[in-house]
Amino acid sequence: MSENAMQNTQTAAQPRAAEKQPLLGMTMAGLEAAVKSLAMPRYAAKQVAQWLYRHHVRDIGQMSNLSLRHRAALDEAFTVGTMPPTMAQESQDGTVKYLFPTLSGHSVEAVFIPDGERATLCVSCQVGCRMGCRFCMTGRQGFQGNLTAADILNQIESLPQRERLTNIVFMGQGEPMDNLDAVLQATELLTADYAYAWSPRRITVSSVGILEPIERFIRQSQCHLAISLHNPFPDERLRMMPAEKACSLTQLIAMLRTYDWSHQRRLSFEYIVFDGLNDTQAHARELVRLLGQVACRINLIPFHQIPDSPYRGASPQKMVWLRDYLSQHGLTATIRSSRGQDIMAACGLLNTKAQHDAPQLPAGEPI
Repeated sequence: MSENAMQNTQTAAQPRAAEKQPLLGMTMAGLEAAVKSLAMPRYAAKQVAQWLYRHHVRDIGQMSNLSLRHRAALDEAFTVGTMPPTMAQESQDGTVKYLFPTLSGHSVEAVFIPDGERATLCVSCQVGCRMGCRFCMTGRQGFQGNLTAADILNQIESLPQRERLTNIVFMGQGEPMDNLDAVLQATELLTADYAYAWSPRRITVSSVGILEPIERFIRQSQCHLAISLHNPFPDERLRMMPAEKACSLTQLIAMLRTYDWSHQRRLSFEYIVFDGLNDTQAHARELVRLLGQVACRINLIPFHQIPDSPYRGASPQKMVWLRDYLSQHGLTATIRSSRGQDIMAACGLLNTKAQHDAPQLPAGEPI
């Protein structure tokens, strides 16, 4: 589907045939097990990995350095696993939101954000989300399931602008630490020499702050970490983010202080700025106290209005004041520009509930 053939309506996809397992999303260990199960030589796993992650084939028959017999056996048991987006919407600012089918028959949204020489893809890791943040459309959707590593990578592999990508952020639908196995498998493949071979510095994974999975993520991945903060006072944060009850901000910051963030790996805090709710001088002082001993940056984000929400975004002038206050008190603070708001693609606006409630079409078939 070309960027020019944009649609303004969306639909979900029916499940793919379940009898074949996707090769996409398999690590080297998984590929070695797959070829072994078919009595193929072990080195064939490296060949398959090259075809999947370097040559981006869509059909096992294209893996020309495998024998015809081995290709037939592989095709009998497996599929490549790529599925094109079923819908796309283009914003006035050039942002493109895509609807991707999943192997379970659901659908998720991913957002391509071009910005000069930089091009970022915001990927989803769950269908909906169970964290329930009061200001988030994905939170309103509720939780319908985890994505597999294949589902996550398909958003990248089947993106029409894949070759333009410079960065990936796990900031779409879902809580990455609530589906950490699949997220770690996807990021391993994105950074492994035998697969995509990206630098982990090009990948950022976000979280509301689930303590134990974040500790595991820090140990097992070198990708950047972004924490959804939004309020420095735990009692106020709890009213906005129910996950605070199980994900104590106090304990989280104490844990993050034990790690060295002074090198290339980046720790950032996402902070949506609400009018009169978290933009006062008291909040600014508490942010300085809370984060003053942590090597980090704070991304101030405009609030994007959602239906029937009591929240209102802070004025641009107030956001500039907050940025300047934090900067003057030793913190690195930036204001993130809003992209894709006119197509419901901006921060906090992704939601595919309507697609799950609607009649479904086969994967890859647009309305």
